[in-house]
Amino acid sequence: MSLLDTLNQDMKQAMKNKDKQKLSVIRMLKASLQNEAIKHGRELNEEEELTVLAREMKQRKDSLQEFEKAGREDLVAGLQDEIAVLTPYLPKQLTEEELHEIVAQTISETGAASKADMGKVMGALMPKVKGKADGGLVNRIVQQQLS
Repeated sequence: MSLLDTLNQDMKQAMKNKDKQKLSVIRMLKASLQNEAIKHGRELNEEEELTVLAREMKQRKDSLQEFEKAGREDLVAGLQDEIAVLTPYLPKQLTEEELHEIVAQTISETGAASKADMGKVMGALMPKVKGKADGGLVNRIVQQQLS
């Protein structure tokens, strides 16, 4: 079942349950997916859907950090709810140990030896962990292993 089909089913269920928060988040996500499909001029494949989903999650996490810094607890609670609604649609996230293994393997595959090779490593690594790990965490682990 595609992500759009799952979202449609969950949207119907949210309507029946009168869950306005979940309904709103699902509608925003569907709109983002449909806008991306229009931009590409075709249906999205699974990887493209994952990219849109990851982008939506990243936007919310970035906003959450900013609101926490500004002390806007009223907005923090709403964003945490939105993140909770989006999380089940993301693939299972990799643990730090799994990331360390993948990074080490990619470094050996690319023959990277120093931080100067960081771009080469990240270019090879990101497609492997796309949607399964936070880019900032991946970046930090690569820097640790290349130093």
